[in-house]
Amino acid sequence: MKVRDFMIKDVLTVNQNAPLSEVLQLFVAKRINGAPVVDADGKLTGMVSDGDILRYINPTRQTVYDMFSYVFVSPPEELAEALAYKVETPAKKIMKKNVQSVSPEQDLEEALGILAKHHFKKLPVVNEKKEVVGVISRGDLLKQIAGRLNELNAKTVSR
Repeated sequence: MKVRDFMIKDVLTVNQNAPLSEVLQLFVAKRINGAPVVDADGKLTGMVSDGDILRYINPTRQTVYDMFSYVFVSPPEELAEALAYKVETPAKKIMKKNVQSVSPEQDLEEALGILAKHHFKKLPVVNEKKEVVGVISRGDLLKQIAGRLNELNAKTVSR
């Protein structure tokens, strides 16, 4: 079995210069939890997930600075304050940059191995030009595998 047989071909991507507000709107509107990040030519530059966003917008706690025998204490930040200045941050500043990817022609077992080893939820599928042509997600793979198991069971029962 090949990656191309299981990948989602109608993949949603995020432009690396898209502001956080746009990424959030996409995730909520399309009910997704991550997406490949691409440059203007559609080439993979990273991955951004809901977890990356939450970690980024997480308000800072109270911080203590000790400078030249003076102690400064910053007040804790509120979520509204954090969002106010973080909402225009481009995706390329939030994304994971060193991402694994697979090609459509790779064996599915290789993709499963990468997903399992690195605990990824999604894996971008790229062509030889590093353009995103699909994505493989754990949930979609499980659905496909369960469907194929059902088909095999039905064939076994009918014999």
